[in-house]
Parts: sequence; C-alpha cells; structure tokens
Amino acid sequence: MTETAGADEDGYLWLEELDGERAAHWVQDRNAESVAALTAGSRFDGLVGELRQVLDAADRIPYPVWRGEHLYNFWKDERHPRGLWRRTTLDQYRRPEPDWEPVLDLDALAEREAENWVWQGATVLRPGYRRALVSLSRGGSDATVVREFDLVERDFVADGFALPEAKTDVGWIDFDHVYVGTDFGSGTLTESGYPRLVKRWRRGTPLAEATVVYEGRAEDVSVFAVHDPTPGFARDFVGRWLDFFRSEQYLRTGSGDLVRIDVPDDAQIDTHRDWLLIRLRSAWTVGGTSYPAGALLVTGLDAFLAGRRELHVVFEPDGRTSLRSHAWTRNHLILALLTDVRSRLEVLTPDGRGWRRRPLAGAPGFDHTDIVATNPDHDDDYLLSSSGFTHPATLRHGRLDAPDGAGAVERAEVVERTPGEEEILKREPDCFDASGLAVRQHFANSADGTRVPYFVVGRPGAPAGPTLLSAYGGFEYSWTPGYSGIVGRGWLARGGTYAVANIRGGGEYGPEWHRCAIRENRLRAYEDFAAVATDLVRRGVTVPAQLGIEGGSNGGLLTGVMLTRYPELFGAVVSQVPLLDMRRYHRLLAGASWMAEYGDPDRAEDWAYLREYSPYHNVRAGRPYPPVLFVTSTRDDRVHPGHARKMVARLREHGYDVTYFENVEGGHGAAADNAQLAFKWALILEFLRRHLVPAA
Repeated sequence: MTETAGADEDGYLWLEELDGERAAHWVQDRNAESVAALTAGSRFDGLVGELRQVLDAADRIPYPVWRGEHLYNFWKDERHPRGLWRRTTLDQYRRPEPDWEPVLDLDALAEREAENWVWQGATVLRPGYRRALVSLSRGGSDATVVREFDLVERDFVADGFALPEAKTDVGWIDFDHVYVGTDFGSGTLTESGYPRLVKRWRRGTPLAEATVVYEGRAEDVSVFAVHDPTPGFARDFVGRWLDFFRSEQYLRTGSGDLVRIDVPDDAQIDTHRDWLLIRLRSAWTVGGTSYPAGALLVTGLDAFLAGRRELHVVFEPDGRTSLRSHAWTRNHLILALLTDVRSRLEVLTPDGRGWRRRPLAGAPGFDHTDIVATNPDHDDDYLLSSSGFTHPATLRHGRLDAPDGAGAVERAEVVERTPGEEEILKREPDCFDASGLAVRQHFANSADGTRVPYFVVGRPGAPAGPTLLSAYGGFEYSWTPGYSGIVGRGWLARGGTYAVANIRGGGEYGPEWHRCAIRENRLRAYEDFAAVATDLVRRGVTVPAQLGIEGGSNGGLLTGVMLTRYPELFGAVVSQVPLLDMRRYHRLLAGASWMAEYGDPDRAEDWAYLREYSPYHNVRAGRPYPPVLFVTSTRDDRVHPGHARKMVARLREHGYDVTYFENVEGGHGAAADNAQLAFKWALILEFLRRHLVPAA
C-alpha cells in the first residue's frame, strides 16, 4: 500500500472481520501494548479507584422514571455492577434513604443464565403498569433480547412475549397484543440493519403468524408502529424513517386504513390527548402563513386531520434562541429553551383563546436545567435536574396548577404545597474540589466569520497549561453545561483546564445551525473547532503542545479529522468509537442510516467532498501528527470497530505514535459496567496527562 492508494484500494479490509482470527490476534496485540504502556505504576491504579468512587457513589442521584404511582430507577454500584431495576413511591423517594423495592437484579440473572447481560430499558404497559417488555443486550450491543416481565410478581412471564437477539422495536397495544419490528428473516431488514416491516402480534401465537400492519422499503432507515393508550384518546400511528431526519407518519384507523399526517417530512410530531405538536426543521408555508425553521406549532389533531390548518405558534426561534426539548404534563406544555447555550424554561397552558405563557424556574448562570420526567397520564407534576460544570446536580419536584375545570387523577400520596412551588428532592455530592474554578463563555470567529460559542472551565489568570477540548457537532445534538465527576476528578482536580466547543452541526442554535454543516458543508464544523482551538491559544489558556482533544462517535470523526487536517494545533488526540473510513461507513453496520448527515460515498459528487476530509484516506507520511489514542468496542454494533482498527493500522504503517484499546464488550459506549467505564477513562486521562503535562 502507498500513500496514493485509490479510494477503493484498502489493504486493511481484513480488520473489519469481527470474528476473524487474524483480526482478533491483531486486537489482542494492540491491547496488550496499550495496557502495558499506560497502566504501569500506582498512579494509574489510584486514578481507576477514584473514578470508581465517582461512578459507584452511594449518594449520587438515583434518577427516576414515573410509571403510574411508582418511580422506577436502574442503579449500578459496586454491589450491582450490571445493575438493579428497582422502584419506590414519591413519598419514599423524598427521604434521604428511600425504601427501594427490588424488581430485577441483573447481576443475579446474568450469573444464573451465564450471560453478560447489559440493561437496555423496559417498555411498561399503560394503563395499569402491570407488565413490561424488558430489553437485554449481550455485552452492550444495540441488538437486544426482549422478554415479558410481570411487575406484580417481579418475574419473567412463562410463555410470555419473547424475542431473540436482534435490533428490535417493540411496544404494547394492550395486554394481549404488541407491535413488533424485528428481524423476521430474509428481506425484512433495511439496508441500515433495522426493521423494514412491523407486525401486530397476539399473545399465545407464534411470531410467524403475526399480521403485517406496515411495510417500508429496503432503502429506508426503519419503520415503526406506536399505540397511544390515553383514555378517551387511544390511537395508533405507523410510519417509516426515510433517512435520519425525514419520515412519513400515518394515523392507523380501527379498520386498518392509513391517514397521512400531512406535515413536512423533516418535521417532528408529538400528540397529547387532543393536541398535535409540529416541530419544524425547515420553513413551511401552509394555509397562507409561513412558519420558520425551528418553530413549534400546536393544533387540534382531529381538526388537522380533517384539513383545517389553524396552527398556533408556541415557540419561534431568533438568532440566539432555540428549542431544546419539550414535555407534556396532563394540562400543560413545558418548553426547554437555549439562548446562547444558556437554558431557560417556559410553561404554556391552553385557555380557550390561545396559549398562556409564563417562565418556570431554571438554573442560574451557566448551569443547565433538563426536564427529567413528567407523569401526563396522571397529573401536572414534573421533575427538573440542574447542574453546571462545577456544580453537582440538584433534582427538583414541582406541580403546576390545573386550569379551571381540569382535574388530575388522584395520587395515593399528596404533599400539600402551593401550585408552582418546587421542592428539592435530591442533591448530588461534590465529586471534586471546584474552589478557585470559574466557568467562562467565549466566542471564536470561524473561517467564514461565524461566531462559535465555547465554554472554558479553569482557574482565571492561570498561566497557559494543559487543556482538554471536546465537542460533538453533529445530528443536531446540543452539548450543554453539565457536571462530570470523571472530568472533574480526573482532569480539573489535577490542574487541567476543560473546554467544550458548541460547533456547527449541533443543535445549539436550532436546525439551521445543524443544516449549515452537513454533507458538502461538513468542513464548517471542523473549521469551527479549529477556530476554538486557536482562540484558546490566543487567550493564553493553553499552547498547542498542551492542548488535547477528545470526542466520541461523530465526535470521534471530528477528532480524527483534526488529527489529519490540523495536526499542528494539538498536543494529543483521543478518538472514541469513531467513524473514520468515510468511503465504506455506509456499508458497515448502521452506517447507511447516516447518509443524510454525511452523504452517499457511492455517488461521485458526494465522495468528492467526503474524500477531502475522510481521516482514513488522508493519512500522509511526514506530517506532524500528535500522539493519538483510539478507543472502541468489539461489541459496538452501531459504529463498526473496523474504523478505528484500520486507522491505527495505517498510522502504524507510517510510523506514527498511535495507541489503541478495544474493549471486548460495552457496545457503542465502549464499557458495559462502571468498572470498565472507570478503566477506559483512566486510560484516556493517563494518556492525556503523559503527553500534555510536563514531566508527568
């Protein structure tokens, strides 16, 4: 192989073989080298121990999910490394040490069945909350085994609904029926590896006898079917994802007819009782009115299906403000907004004439607030979590006042409190000493003049020193301030500075911020990141030799591009579970589902711009590449570990300083439990320390 090898000439294809003996030996050799190099000495063991303390801390917040009158939580600690599914009541949850009722002990199950089970969630039957469809994966992969679980008896249901390992989408219709999309055999998956058809399956019958209710195309990403059991508003919806951002959705009538929900195919919809929410990704003109991209519209569902287009704007973006998320309570709509990546909350309430708007208390300064949970079938309660880079999380419970004439379902436990008043349920402990640290927000000017926000966490006035810069910049995901015990204990508390860049491709300023850095415009995201790195040096925060970068998945692609396009800006690079071969990414695992973000390499016009930045195709001899660490997982069935394997092999071919670690399990997170997570991050932090901290 030479530097000028053609796009399709790839001498390392054998490293894509997950079960290949040659590839397995190669991985074993690289792991042995990396572990020997980075883990020797007491410093590494001490760091692993500290990170385990953070991850297994008994007094961290047990974030809950409402299921009727119970709060459910999945908990991992030293005694339960795989996890314990448990539940309690709101009254108990208020106490410093709630009385948790065990529901499913995953460690005991894994030992009993000799399986390396990893929890992937549960879908609970509504109303009643008596049964659940539990999803378990082997080693943390996206493919799961599904089993029916009795929440009263707290045991799996003999001869209940059960599905073998696959990338499955399953949900309840009623006690005796479910919708299921899975691998039904040849031709039933899309090119992205997800279900191409969805069936209605009746209890006690073979899966082969389930009835097809909706069918997509092979080139679609996936199909779906959902039943909304809200009393008085029960409905069924089906549809298909045309790509990662576009879909077609239908109301499925009792007779099986499909009624198209006629919104733009890149819009997101949500229904609650008699309301239809429409979140726009692109501008839309309908009924003689134009609505901008990023707007949130609401109307009556039945009226909309009947052809009426009386849409109310409940959120309209401006140049600085975007909608991050929303959540319904029984009678209200809560909006989580971002203004220059600072969060604020609003409550909207229909009053017969329109929608009343009022603020909801959030978090001060640069701290960020997320909507954790609501219980819209029952009441107007909500849970909010607020945290910042230096402030641990606080979990608050509040209750919105019911509109006149509206009543909430009675709850078994009620604490007398003025509507709108909040109570603090839990406070997370400090994981590191943040005294002397400050959070600052700056803006860097990108190559085209765009102002790119970024946060810096460190000691004001300190001389230039070791700095870790992270970003994601893809799929309209917004990276907001938040508390990380791992970064705090492992980096900030050891004298490092931490920075987060809110580059284009993300969603910090709405869909336009994302759209302007996809496909042929992808380089803008990388120019943004380079601009932030340059600005950190200009401000005296760091110098290139002490600036490290880290990213995962799409962020791993980002750091891979930085390595090959901007090597002179950095002293060390970390790339986790990355995409790196942009010529073949669409042929590996779920890669075809991301072509709306990156482009189709099989089209010459798309490959022309992908070739310009594909890290694997831009490795050159004689370049000043800084030391680089790649981390991935054999069990990652989303982003193929072959990306990282081949990149490492090509860098080694040219004699570069490259380190590689591949966990044998862990899925796309590259860690299946807290022990593996602590070890992985200790490797990363030790690698960064050795290359960025003088005389480390």
